[in-house]
Amino acid sequence: MSAPIEEGMFALAQLFLLPVLLAVLALFAHAFWSLGRFGWQAAQRRRGQAGGFELTAFARQRPDLGADALEAEALRRLEPVRLAARVAPMLGLVATMIPMGPALHALGEGQMAAVARSLTVAFSAVILALLAASITHCIAQVRRRWYADELAALARAEAAAPAAEPDAGPAPAEAAPSLASTLAQGAAA
Repeated sequence: MSAPIEEGMFALAQLFLLPVLLAVLALFAHAFWSLGRFGWQAAQRRRGQAGGFELTAFARQRPDLGADALEAEALRRLEPVRLAARVAPMLGLVATMIPMGPALHALGEGQMAAVARSLTVAFSAVILALLAASITHCIAQVRRRWYADELAALARAEAAAPAAEPDAGPAPAEAAPSLASTLAQGAAA
């Protein structure tokens, strides 16, 4: 009675092999593309170029944004590498397990060539997935620190901006310097 269910589940699982392998390859390519972007950004940061400081540049373009919006932007920019770092190992496991069914079946029938072929696919996929996860995890950790440093610098710049006198009542909008004007003054100095 359970044989049709087992065969159906086996067939369904086999349908996912190609999409999962393609997803692992896409994540592997994304990891190396992200590594290139990361290397370029690190070089820009070392030289003190504005392109290396993404959040600061974003804050200058959008002076109306507050600290919460900048934090949300930092998280949005981190999301692709964080997602890749978390999804790649899971897909690697799936890509390992799917070929194991045919490998065990072939082993039971004494077809060692089919076993070797299935195991090669399984282990190759998990290796690529783990490499992609490792690369993107490292990038995410360093970028998280970079963004935290930038957010702290932006907060210090905003706090250092001259504030209105406490007893003078609310200051007009033109009198209070914005985050962008403070950053622009700092860049001009």
